[in-house]
Order: sequence, then structure tokens, then C-alpha cells
Amino acid sequence: MSGKPARARFTEERGEGELPSPVDDRSVAARLFAILDAFTTPTLASSLSLTAIAERAGLPLSTTHRMVAEWVSWGGLARQDDGRYSLGMRLWEVGVQTPTARNLRTIALPYLEDLYESSREHVHLAILDGRDALYLEKLSGHHAVRVISRVGGRLPLHSTGVGLVLLAYAPNDLIDEYLSDALDKYLPGTVTSPEELRRRLAGIRAQGVAVMSEEMTAGSSSLAAPIRDRTGRVVAAVSIVTRTNPDAPRKPHPAHEQAVRAAAHGVSRALGYRRSDS
Repeated sequence: MSGKPARARFTEERGEGELPSPVDDRSVAARLFAILDAFTTPTLASSLSLTAIAERAGLPLSTTHRMVAEWVSWGGLARQDDGRYSLGMRLWEVGVQTPTARNLRTIALPYLEDLYESSREHVHLAILDGRDALYLEKLSGHHAVRVISRVGGRLPLHSTGVGLVLLAYAPNDLIDEYLSDALDKYLPGTVTSPEELRRRLAGIRAQGVAVMSEEMTAGSSSLAAPIRDRTGRVVAAVSIVTRTNPDAPRKPHPAHEQAVRAAAHGVSRALGYRRSDS
């Protein structure tokens, strides 16, 4: 919608200091959706300035200002403390009711169940939402280690297995923004150093799996892997949470690692992803 060419004549609608702009024959609805498109086209952005939104949407700054205010009022956009804008929670609240959101859980569930049957440990499916890992599904055994995750709940990215995976494959501006803030240290083993976390994220991208131990809940360790859509973009993460092995707290059981990788690969293939070397 936002990429539709404008006609070559000019309109007088402009803000102070702006040059005349080509007439935009898009409908009001198309212009509103162009503002949302600005956050994904040409590249995914976690936050944008008003000027950047206007440039990406192909709208005059004055028009963008009015329409962004409408989105903020409804909850579709959120204004941050630095004046930039990000996608708002109202979009997610509507989105989880859509077939697409339900389809992710429906498609993933058989692979999550297989992972649970093979491990008898907690199994999680999560997506990135703002600065959090948002849990879409959780399968648990009666004797699995105690954890605080829940379906519909949120946990920090830097202190959970699924969160680290989602952060590792997030846009660079989101990573920079996340690591620029002071990070909470939940347990002595929680990694909060930006430099160490950057090395850790690079390792996750290289290895294709995240391993962590006792960084959110005492006595638990997590092993997580990325789920990709047909374009290759990481859209979710799957994990198992096990009791920590005191002799090798950050060395996953080979069978568990294989099972998590297989589950992530299975969901990815079901979403249409095909590796270039396959």
C-alpha cells in the first residue's frame, strides 16, 4: 500500500518548511496502513522517528503527524520516551485473534508434543514482542522443574532461552536499543554485560541454538532454537527447560539438543522454510 506511486502534480498540503508534495491518490485507509507498513518496509524497524515514518510511508510530515496521533490514540502505535514510535500492543491483541496467529500455534503444536514426549520436560513456544518473549504455548510434565513461564505471559529476552534466540535474530537497531539499557540481574548467573551478551548472541547465530543455566529460575536450564518462516526470517523460538546438571550446567544433553533442533526445523518446514543447501 505504501509503495503506490503518487501522481506528478502537486498539492498544497504541507507542514511548515516542507516543499510541495506530489498528490497522493491513496485512500485515507491506505495512508493509515502505509504508516504501519513503514515499520517493515524496506527493512524491519523496532522504532522510528516521525520523519522516518513520513519518508517510508511517502506522506507529508503534517499528514503523518495527524495519522500517527490517531494510531497512538487507538493503541496501534506507542510513543516512546525519546519521541520515537513503535508498534503498539493493541495490534497484538487484535492479531492473536486472527487465523495467522492461531495457525502458528496450530502448526507448531504437533512438533511441540513430539518434543515433550521425547524429553518429558517443559516445552515452550514464544515470539518476540517489544522487549519481551511472549509465550504462545507451554507443555509441562508433572515432575518437571519449577518454572515461572505461562501461556500469554512475558519474560525478559536476556534471561530466557527463547528470549536469547529471539534477540539474537532481531533487527540490529532492536539489539542496540535493548543492550543500551540497564538489564535486570535475576540470579547470580544472569548475564547483563552488553559486551558479553553480544558475544553470546553471535554464538547463537553461529551455532543455531541457545543454552543457558540458572539465569531466570534457580535449578533450571534452557535449550532453545529458532523457527523460521518461508522467507527465512526467525518468527518464533522453541525450547525445553530441564533441571540443571550441576556437573555440566551449560552442556546440553545431546539427545535434548537434537530433539529441540528437530522440532524447530519441523515447524520451520511446516511454515514453508527451505534451507538453501537442502
